[in-house]
Amino acid sequence: MTNRAKLLIFLILGLIAVSCGNKHTHDDKMIFHYNESSGITSLDPAFASGQANIWPCNLLYNGLVDLDDSLRVVPAIAKSWEISDDGLVYTFHLRKDIVFHNTDYYRFPSQRRVTAADFVYSFNRIVDPNVASPGSWIFQKVARDKNGKALFIALNDSTFQIVLSEIQPPFLGVLAMKYCSVVPREVVEKFGRDFARKPVGTGPFQMKMWEDGVKLVLRKNPRYFERDEAGTPLPYLDGVAITFIVDKQSVFMEFMKGSLDFMSGIEACYKDALLTKQGQLQSKYRDKIQLLTSPYLNTEYIGFMLKDENNGNPLLIKEVRQALNYGFDRTKMMRYLRNNIGYAGTSGFVPRGMRSFDEERVKGYEYNPQKAAELLAEAGYPNGQGLPPITISVSASYLDLCQYIQHELAQLGITIKLDVEQATQQRQMMRSYRLPAFRGSWICDYPDAENYLSLFYSKNLQPNGSNYTHYVNPKFDALFEKSQTILDDEERNNCYTQLDSLLMEDAPVMLLYYDKAIRFVQSNVEGMQPGPTNMLDLRRVRIKK
Repeated sequence: MTNRAKLLIFLILGLIAVSCGNKHTHDDKMIFHYNESSGITSLDPAFASGQANIWPCNLLYNGLVDLDDSLRVVPAIAKSWEISDDGLVYTFHLRKDIVFHNTDYYRFPSQRRVTAADFVYSFNRIVDPNVASPGSWIFQKVARDKNGKALFIALNDSTFQIVLSEIQPPFLGVLAMKYCSVVPREVVEKFGRDFARKPVGTGPFQMKMWEDGVKLVLRKNPRYFERDEAGTPLPYLDGVAITFIVDKQSVFMEFMKGSLDFMSGIEACYKDALLTKQGQLQSKYRDKIQLLTSPYLNTEYIGFMLKDENNGNPLLIKEVRQALNYGFDRTKMMRYLRNNIGYAGTSGFVPRGMRSFDEERVKGYEYNPQKAAELLAEAGYPNGQGLPPITISVSASYLDLCQYIQHELAQLGITIKLDVEQATQQRQMMRSYRLPAFRGSWICDYPDAENYLSLFYSKNLQPNGSNYTHYVNPKFDALFEKSQTILDDEERNNCYTQLDSLLMEDAPVMLLYYDKAIRFVQSNVEGMQPGPTNMLDLRRVRIKK
């Protein structure tokens, strides 16, 4: 950041500190304001990919099940369910008091209750190639009849059944994804592709208006089915207003003026202004702003390409990969470059916050330059002599982290070259095995460690899978396949910790950190807490006058 930019921010903060106590009151209504810099492309849950789309879809829709803050599957539209002994048949019993929204652009003749047939239709949309939903992969293991039709079955109006072709232990958690939201057939068929802009669901809020690039407004669903412990109908808010300011510094200014109720994440333009190096809120803002954090299911890492054809690649030598892992101080990196927003990646690939995370049983890599030097000598490169330069592909957003690693490893005689690529180009090259090393991240799709460990299963090699490192280990594969036959969560998690330990021993990646969800929230906002999936849940949020 330039000195001029720094001066501008501190001048702004000085002015805002005086007015920060004067939060907007939204007149007589509780309207929650937030900004989405990335823009929203669709409000059709079939296209609920990426946080920008997922957050408003979570406000508009419900599915069969949901996740609580401990990543346990809890009822939503399905009040209960049974799983057959062989793990192949899931039978859901639906609530009978849930109705679809009535909106300004579509009104049902009378209250339109959700039935099992609505889920049959909604789920068939996800697997329909004509719809081309990015979520079609979630139903790959659903069985098909002789005509190739997925076995989504309405046994009656309130009983819905799914039949799998093979066991899939995380399947219930998969059904909590926003792709699996229920939609009304008649509305989708009336609007076609325009349903993305004229959504009708069952969620706590419903569509009011959407002006491109300016504002999206949702209002309270007066017929929402959930109540709090005292029997008060949810949500408490009267509405939600979403703006689309692109410039992050402008967003920061709007928040500090009180025009926005929260900001998610941390940006370089205001990181040091709001946070200490220890990741705490600066003392002068503690009575004006709330800082809310929680583990976030995202692992940031550098992946090593292990494809055998890469002759002369020193990364094919395990001891070299291990030396790289021991060669830099993750704790110092987090303190000075991330203001401790995140957790040093010193355990396994499965991140903190996942139920199978166990830093006592899964040992990763602490900073140990002496051990790194010993491993380099063992690999035939004493003090780094003879070791060819290692090139890491990185996008501009992570350049500072990789420059830090570059400097640290240079002390061991290891030369790191950084190839800065656009993020989209880097992903394309990573998927075609054209990068010897690359900065990557993995955010969970569903709350089971299989989602992370499958990145190293040999049958998930590209072009159809996500094994970007080309890691192949028959022992890992056999244990992974065993884990996917176990329905008991505790026993399966035990398998996962063994897999993670094996992975760390082989070191196909260099862990950087486990992410942390961070929210800056106005002091008059109550009931807002980030969870491990960083979902935006406003059902129990209030704004004090």
